[in-house]
Amino acid sequence: MKPSTNVILSLAAAAIAGTIAFLSTASADEKTSLDYVPNQTEEAIFAGGCFWCVESDFDKVTGVVETISGYTGGTIDNPTYKQVSKETTGHYEAVKVVYDPTVVSYPELVEYFWRHVDPTDDGGQFCDRGQSYETAIFAKPGTERDAAEASKSAIEASGVLSDPIVTPILDAATFWDAEDYHQDYYLKNPLRYNYYRRACGRDNRVKEVWAKELASN
Repeated sequence: MKPSTNVILSLAAAAIAGTIAFLSTASADEKTSLDYVPNQTEEAIFAGGCFWCVESDFDKVTGVVETISGYTGGTIDNPTYKQVSKETTGHYEAVKVVYDPTVVSYPELVEYFWRHVDPTDDGGQFCDRGQSYETAIFAKPGTERDAAEASKSAIEASGVLSDPIVTPILDAATFWDAEDYHQDYYLKNPLRYNYYRRACGRDNRVKEVWAKELASN
């Protein structure tokens, strides 16, 4: 079983949002899967830098049924990775999280998201630089936006971060699925993925950003 940094970081959310006991103990080489078919599912969209990593992180959450890497927030239809990586489309690398709302709530997913990114970085994420790698929450008007805004305000008020949150909360826009080879990349190419994640410094930076909260728990 994989212990872990991700689980530890997620549990730290309890200081602000109450319990985050929805994390699974899935092994590192397989997706979390539900042993039933949900009666209903809902979708949430998060941009957190490299979508391979965001997909991997959310697949560890109990109640998440599926994750899809893609692009959103930009100005062109049917964007390709090549186009988005040129930083001229306005699109973000993002992940659509399909979840069972009877198992995990949208506010819980938002809390989990914050603690798996560096929300204080306005130039990208970790070793990936550029607008397409910046963080954002793409929320539907109403309860989603209210929950995301409330969560952001609570973290800012708590003082657990040394720098201001720069992650915007944007209106949900059309989500375009990324190319097939990007889907489940961390499962299809585990050696390359794990090397990339370590070399990029993602997990170490997340621990550094959330150090105050970790120390208080």
